[in-house]
Amino acid sequence: MKILVCISHVPDTTSKINFTEGDTKFDTNGVQFVINPNDEFGLTRAMWFKEKQGASVTVVNVGGPETEPTLRKALAIGADEAIRINTEATDGFAVAKQLSKVIQDGGYDLVIAGRESIDYNGGMVPGMIAGLTNANFVNNCISLEIEGTNATATREIDGGKETVTTSLPLVIGGQKGLVEESDLRIPNMRGIMMARKKPLQVVEPVATEAETSSVKFEKPVPKGAVTLVAPDNLDELVNLLHNEAKVI
Repeated sequence: MKILVCISHVPDTTSKINFTEGDTKFDTNGVQFVINPNDEFGLTRAMWFKEKQGASVTVVNVGGPETEPTLRKALAIGADEAIRINTEATDGFAVAKQLSKVIQDGGYDLVIAGRESIDYNGGMVPGMIAGLTNANFVNNCISLEIEGTNATATREIDGGKETVTTSLPLVIGGQKGLVEESDLRIPNMRGIMMARKKPLQVVEPVATEAETSSVKFEKPVPKGAVTLVAPDNLDELVNLLHNEAKVI
Protein backbone atom coordinates (compact mmCIF):
# COMPACT_ATOMS: atom_id res chain seq x y z
CA MET A 1 0.00 0.00 0.00
CA LYS A 2 1.30 3.42 -0.97
CA ILE A 3 0.43 6.19 1.46
CA LEU A 4 0.83 9.91 0.91
CA VAL A 5 0.65 12.17 3.97
CA CYS A 6 0.01 15.87 3.31
CA ILE A 7 2.04 18.06 5.66
CA SER A 8 1.28 21.71 6.39
CA HIS A 9 4.03 24.01 7.68
CA VAL A 10 2.27 26.06 10.35
CA PRO A 11 3.20 28.44 13.19
CA ASP A 12 3.63 26.95 16.62
CA THR A 13 0.57 27.74 18.73
CA THR A 14 2.76 29.57 21.25
CA SER A 15 4.02 32.04 18.62
CA LYS A 16 3.00 35.67 18.77
CA ILE A 17 1.10 36.46 15.58
CA ASN A 18 1.39 39.73 13.68
CA PHE A 19 0.52 41.00 10.21
CA THR A 20 2.23 43.38 7.80
CA GLU A 21 1.38 45.39 4.67
CA GLY A 22 -1.81 46.82 6.06
CA ASP A 23 -2.79 43.56 7.79
CA THR A 24 -2.82 41.67 4.49
CA LYS A 25 0.26 39.47 4.99
CA PHE A 26 1.32 37.16 7.82
CA ASP A 27 4.55 38.28 9.47
CA THR A 28 6.87 35.27 9.77
CA ASN A 29 9.64 37.09 11.64
CA GLY A 30 10.50 35.31 14.88
CA VAL A 31 7.85 32.62 14.34
CA GLN A 32 8.64 28.96 15.03
CA PHE A 33 7.04 26.56 12.53
CA VAL A 34 5.93 22.98 13.15
CA ILE A 35 4.02 20.12 11.51
CA ASN A 36 0.32 20.91 11.53
CA PRO A 37 -1.10 18.96 14.52
CA ASN A 38 -3.91 17.34 12.50
CA ASP A 39 -1.29 16.19 9.96
CA GLU A 40 0.91 14.82 12.74
CA PHE A 41 -1.91 12.55 13.89
CA GLY A 42 -2.20 11.33 10.30
CA LEU A 43 1.54 10.79 9.94
CA THR A 44 1.60 8.72 13.12
CA ARG A 45 -1.23 6.53 11.80
CA ALA A 46 0.63 6.12 8.52
CA MET A 47 3.68 4.92 10.46
CA TRP A 48 1.49 2.25 12.06
CA PHE A 49 0.47 1.00 8.60
CA LYS A 50 4.14 1.00 7.57
CA GLU A 51 5.23 -1.05 10.57
CA LYS A 52 2.25 -3.45 10.70
CA GLN A 53 1.38 -3.83 7.02
CA GLY A 54 4.55 -2.90 5.17
CA ALA A 55 3.13 0.26 3.60
CA SER A 56 5.41 2.87 2.05
CA VAL A 57 4.95 6.42 3.37
CA THR A 58 5.66 9.61 1.44
CA VAL A 59 5.10 13.08 2.85
CA VAL A 60 4.30 16.09 0.67
CA ASN A 61 4.14 19.82 1.20
CA VAL A 62 3.29 22.85 -0.91
CA GLY A 63 5.76 25.62 -0.12
CA GLY A 64 9.18 27.16 -0.53
CA PRO A 65 12.57 26.01 0.80
CA GLU A 66 11.66 27.35 4.25
CA THR A 67 9.28 24.40 4.69
CA GLU A 68 11.97 21.73 4.25
CA PRO A 69 12.88 21.49 7.98
CA THR A 70 9.26 20.48 8.62
CA LEU A 71 9.50 17.79 5.94
CA ARG A 72 12.82 16.62 7.38
CA LYS A 73 11.15 16.23 10.77
CA ALA A 74 8.50 14.02 9.14
CA LEU A 75 11.30 11.94 7.59
CA ALA A 76 12.98 11.70 11.00
CA ILE A 77 9.72 10.40 12.45
CA GLY A 78 9.88 7.58 9.90
CA ALA A 79 8.48 8.58 6.49
CA ASP A 80 10.38 7.01 3.57
CA GLU A 81 10.62 10.01 1.30
CA ALA A 82 9.41 13.59 0.92
CA ILE A 83 8.16 15.79 -1.89
CA ARG A 84 8.11 19.57 -1.84
CA ILE A 85 5.99 21.30 -4.47
CA ASN A 86 7.94 24.44 -5.17
CA THR A 87 5.30 27.15 -4.93
CA GLU A 88 3.68 29.31 -2.30
CA ALA A 89 0.58 27.86 -0.69
CA THR A 90 -2.08 30.41 -1.58
CA ASP A 91 -5.72 29.37 -1.36
CA GLY A 92 -7.17 25.92 -0.73
CA PHE A 93 -8.07 25.19 -4.35
CA ALA A 94 -4.58 25.98 -5.63
CA VAL A 95 -3.03 23.76 -2.95
CA ALA A 96 -5.46 20.93 -3.77
CA LYS A 97 -4.59 21.18 -7.48
CA GLN A 98 -0.88 20.88 -6.75
CA LEU A 99 -1.34 17.93 -4.41
CA SER A 100 -3.71 16.18 -6.81
CA LYS A 101 -1.06 16.14 -9.55
CA VAL A 102 1.42 14.46 -7.21
CA ILE A 103 -1.24 11.94 -6.16
CA GLN A 104 -2.15 11.07 -9.73
CA ASP A 105 1.48 10.73 -10.81
CA GLY A 106 2.38 8.62 -7.78
CA GLY A 107 -0.60 6.26 -7.84
CA TYR A 108 -1.17 6.42 -4.09
CA ASP A 109 -3.76 4.15 -2.50
CA LEU A 110 -4.35 6.23 0.63
CA VAL A 111 -3.98 9.98 1.10
CA ILE A 112 -3.97 11.22 4.68
CA ALA A 113 -4.48 14.93 5.18
CA GLY A 114 -5.35 16.90 8.26
CA ARG A 115 -8.98 17.97 8.60
CA GLU A 116 -7.70 21.56 8.52
CA SER A 117 -4.52 23.50 9.15
CA ILE A 118 -4.33 25.47 12.38
CA ASP A 119 -3.20 28.68 10.68
CA TYR A 120 -6.00 29.48 8.20
CA ASN A 121 -8.50 26.78 9.27
CA GLY A 122 -9.90 26.53 5.75
CA GLY A 123 -10.85 22.86 5.98
CA MET A 124 -11.24 22.66 2.19
CA VAL A 125 -8.20 20.83 0.85
CA PRO A 126 -8.93 17.13 1.67
CA GLY A 127 -12.40 17.22 0.10
CA MET A 128 -11.18 19.00 -3.01
CA ILE A 129 -8.33 16.51 -3.40
CA ALA A 130 -10.86 13.66 -3.33
CA GLY A 131 -12.98 15.42 -5.95
CA LEU A 132 -10.03 16.15 -8.23
CA THR A 133 -8.65 12.60 -8.00
CA ASN A 134 -12.00 10.78 -8.04
CA ALA A 135 -11.22 9.07 -4.71
CA ASN A 136 -13.50 8.18 -1.82
CA PHE A 137 -13.45 10.65 1.07
CA VAL A 138 -13.98 10.55 4.84
CA ASN A 139 -13.62 13.78 6.80
CA ASN A 140 -13.26 14.35 10.58
CA CYS A 141 -11.70 10.89 10.71
CA ILE A 142 -10.81 9.56 14.18
CA SER A 143 -10.18 5.89 13.36
CA LEU A 144 -8.96 4.08 10.26
CA GLU A 145 -8.34 0.41 9.51
CA ILE A 146 -7.27 -0.99 6.14
CA GLU A 147 -7.63 -4.61 5.06
CA GLY A 148 -6.63 -5.28 1.48
CA THR A 149 -8.44 -2.67 -0.60
CA ASN A 150 -11.20 -2.18 1.97
CA ALA A 151 -11.24 0.50 4.63
CA THR A 152 -13.24 1.01 7.81
CA ALA A 153 -13.26 4.55 9.16
CA THR A 154 -14.92 6.30 12.07
CA ARG A 155 -15.63 9.99 11.92
CA GLU A 156 -17.04 12.54 14.32
CA ILE A 157 -20.54 13.77 13.64
CA ASP A 158 -22.71 16.22 15.54
CA GLY A 159 -23.46 14.54 18.84
CA GLY A 160 -21.67 11.28 18.19
CA LYS A 161 -19.65 9.09 15.85
CA GLU A 162 -20.30 7.30 12.57
CA THR A 163 -18.46 4.23 11.29
CA VAL A 164 -18.36 3.74 7.53
CA THR A 165 -16.86 1.22 5.14
CA THR A 166 -15.37 2.17 1.81
CA SER A 167 -12.60 1.14 -0.56
CA LEU A 168 -9.28 2.42 -1.82
CA PRO A 169 -8.25 4.82 -3.25
CA LEU A 170 -9.26 6.91 -0.26
CA VAL A 171 -8.64 10.41 1.05
CA ILE A 172 -9.21 11.16 4.71
CA GLY A 173 -9.28 14.39 6.69
CA GLY A 174 -7.74 13.26 9.96
CA GLN A 175 -7.83 14.87 13.37
CA LYS A 176 -7.18 14.26 17.06
CA GLY A 177 -8.36 10.75 17.86
CA LEU A 178 -6.88 9.12 14.75
CA VAL A 179 -4.14 8.15 17.20
CA GLU A 180 -3.74 8.97 20.86
CA GLU A 181 -1.64 11.99 21.76
CA SER A 182 0.61 9.66 23.72
CA ASP A 183 1.39 7.81 20.46
CA LEU A 184 2.83 10.90 18.73
CA ARG A 185 6.52 10.45 18.00
CA ILE A 186 9.47 12.69 18.77
CA PRO A 187 12.38 12.21 16.36
CA ASN A 188 15.35 10.55 18.02
CA MET A 189 18.97 11.05 17.04
CA ARG A 190 19.04 7.96 14.83
CA GLY A 191 15.92 9.13 13.01
CA ILE A 192 17.38 12.61 12.51
CA MET A 193 20.60 11.19 11.08
CA MET A 194 18.72 8.84 8.76
CA ALA A 195 16.44 11.67 7.59
CA ARG A 196 19.45 13.48 6.15
CA LYS A 197 19.99 10.60 3.73
CA LYS A 198 16.36 10.10 2.71
CA PRO A 199 15.23 11.59 -0.62
CA LEU A 200 13.53 14.98 -0.62
CA GLN A 201 12.32 15.65 -4.14
CA VAL A 202 11.47 19.16 -5.28
CA VAL A 203 8.90 19.30 -8.09
CA GLU A 204 7.72 22.31 -10.00
CA PRO A 205 4.06 23.31 -9.71
CA VAL A 206 1.38 22.82 -12.33
CA ALA A 207 -0.25 25.90 -13.79
CA THR A 208 -3.20 27.01 -11.69
CA GLU A 209 -4.73 30.18 -10.34
CA ALA A 210 -5.93 30.96 -6.85
CA GLU A 211 -9.69 31.29 -6.65
CA THR A 212 -9.63 33.42 -3.49
CA SER A 213 -7.32 35.99 -1.95
CA SER A 214 -7.01 37.43 1.54
CA VAL A 215 -8.20 41.02 1.83
CA LYS A 216 -7.38 41.66 5.48
CA PHE A 217 -6.64 39.89 8.75
CA GLU A 218 -7.86 41.02 12.16
CA LYS A 219 -6.68 39.76 15.52
CA PRO A 220 -9.24 39.32 18.31
CA VAL A 221 -9.99 42.43 20.32
CA PRO A 222 -7.96 42.40 23.56
CA LYS A 223 -9.96 41.55 26.64
CA GLY A 224 -10.87 44.48 28.84
CA ALA A 225 -9.60 45.06 32.36
CA VAL A 226 -11.08 42.97 35.14
CA THR A 227 -13.14 44.75 37.81
CA LEU A 228 -12.60 43.30 41.27
CA VAL A 229 -15.44 43.38 43.77
CA ALA A 230 -15.08 42.63 47.46
CA PRO A 231 -16.83 39.35 48.39
CA ASP A 232 -19.05 41.11 50.91
CA ASN A 233 -20.14 43.88 48.51
CA LEU A 234 -23.00 42.10 46.77
CA ASP A 235 -24.86 45.31 45.98
CA GLU A 236 -21.91 46.57 43.90
CA LEU A 237 -21.67 43.21 42.11
CA VAL A 238 -25.36 43.30 41.18
CA ASN A 239 -25.02 46.92 40.05
CA LEU A 240 -22.08 46.11 37.74
CA LEU A 241 -23.76 43.03 36.28
CA HIS A 242 -26.92 45.00 35.63
CA ASN A 243 -25.61 48.35 34.41
CA GLU A 244 -22.24 47.58 32.85
CA ALA A 245 -22.22 43.93 31.83
CA LYS A 246 -25.99 44.04 31.18
CA VAL A 247 -26.36 40.34 31.85
CA ILE A 248 -29.11 40.67 34.44
